[in-house]
Amino acid sequence: MPTILGQNQYGKAENRVVRITRDGDTHHIKDLNVSVALSGDLEEVHLSGSNAHCLPTDTTKNTVYAFAKEYGIESAEQFGIHLARHFVTSQEPIKRARIRIEEYAWERIETSDANSRFIGSDDVKHSFVRKGQETRLTEITYDGEAWQVISGLKDLVVMNSTNSEFWGYIKDKYTTLKEAYDRILATEVSGRWRFNWTDDEQRMPNWERSYEQVKKHMLHAFAETYSLSLQQTLYQMGSRIINNRSEIDEVRFSLPNKHHFLVDLEPFGLKNDNEVYYAADRPYGLIEATVLRDGVEALIPVDLSNL
Repeated sequence: MPTILGQNQYGKAENRVVRITRDGDTHHIKDLNVSVALSGDLEEVHLSGSNAHCLPTDTTKNTVYAFAKEYGIESAEQFGIHLARHFVTSQEPIKRARIRIEEYAWERIETSDANSRFIGSDDVKHSFVRKGQETRLTEITYDGEAWQVISGLKDLVVMNSTNSEFWGYIKDKYTTLKEAYDRILATEVSGRWRFNWTDDEQRMPNWERSYEQVKKHMLHAFAETYSLSLQQTLYQMGSRIINNRSEIDEVRFSLPNKHHFLVDLEPFGLKNDNEVYYAADRPYGLIEATVLRDGVEALIPVDLSNL
């Protein structure tokens, strides 16, 4: 039977670019991992091997580094927007560009007076340590007319040591889990949120402030929700973001339940009064859901995959 070519794209993945901005003796770092995917009038490169419409992936890599110099990196979102616009508007065969970026945060190392005999603690403004909380994410898609910006984070590990319960669930002959009225609730947050900025006529969000505020509201909701399930906490986290950030219409979370089980200390003649736990890394419950502004269509991919 004959075959046809389906969806296709190409580009250069995981271009690591570190941009140093020197403000006198004070330096600032942006550390990104940028992946470019281009699609459009590319049938012949697959069907006949003609490269006439193919911009080399090496060129897309070079563009990332050149743009880091030419435009700087104000934010991951802004950098991705520059790149997406360039690829779609400068290459006629390219009809759609998707830019995915991971950002690795750094914070300045605070120095002590003891260092002054070497450099001078007041002069050390160029030393950094990698922040370990989370990796910031963004995905920018542009088709020459409309923008879609989905940002987020992953690897943000959070825990409540109390104010969490889990009981009243279905029980059958395979159920062994005991009901819990005071438990540890911990998860590793993977979240995405979609902006309602879609065209150049709209006012562009302040990407840096938006990220900071979204993370703040997310963490506040996690900490302040008396949780009867991780599902309930997830919904409160998403709702807090939607209700406080007008630039965001959709939030999706994938939350693995990082189980902590009480250790049985009775064989040692000890009572474990919610003090000693075994942290299990697998298997784990996986809670996923989307929270939407009323009347808005869900557009964030359900599986958050690379498709």
